[in-house]
Amino acid sequence: MSTVFVNIALSLDGYMAPESMTMENWDQPDDKHWAAKWGALTSWMFNQRYFREKLQLGAGGESGPVNDMVRYTFERTGAYIMGKRMFEGGERGWPEEAPFHTPVYVLTHEQRAPWVRPGGTTFYFVNEGPARALELARQAAGSRDIRISGGADVIQQYLNLGVIDELEINLVPVLFGGGRRLFENLREPLPQFRIDRVIDSPVATHVRYVR
Repeated sequence: MSTVFVNIALSLDGYMAPESMTMENWDQPDDKHWAAKWGALTSWMFNQRYFREKLQLGAGGESGPVNDMVRYTFERTGAYIMGKRMFEGGERGWPEEAPFHTPVYVLTHEQRAPWVRPGGTTFYFVNEGPARALELARQAAGSRDIRISGGADVIQQYLNLGVIDELEINLVPVLFGGGRRLFENLREPLPQFRIDRVIDSPVATHVRYVR
């Protein structure tokens, strides 16, 4: 059966996204202070050679263990699940050929036909809840794995369902002081994890926890 995993960047004080990083502020030039924090959280990834190739950002970038980790994350994934908030931000920010190249299941309360993009990415909009989205993702992924992309509330829903097998956290030494926390709204019994792998770099510590 497919492994269900999370791979996200996290601030040192436990936030996945800075405060005011909302769709309302996305296009407001006077309210871009969140962009500097977001850039600090994700700069390690944009410096990886594979990620730059994947998003067609130009030549260059680092090779090595972190780059290999990024490559493996993409290559192992046969389907993605994300929330509506994350999709709406990406709908504006992703290139026409979105960087997934697999089915993507979006949790939403709205009805919408599948959105087919170049390069093999199709977004499916699921109204029946997280369990149904996971069922569909398992069917689509086949022998590959399923990545719960986010945001924080979506990851929390799957932690509460007890179905996440691996947590891969890229811990970045930046403090947000506010925003969307990863580990909130969790219910007993809490899932238990052990450390499986640690990769140190000057800009982030990459830890894989497994059930």
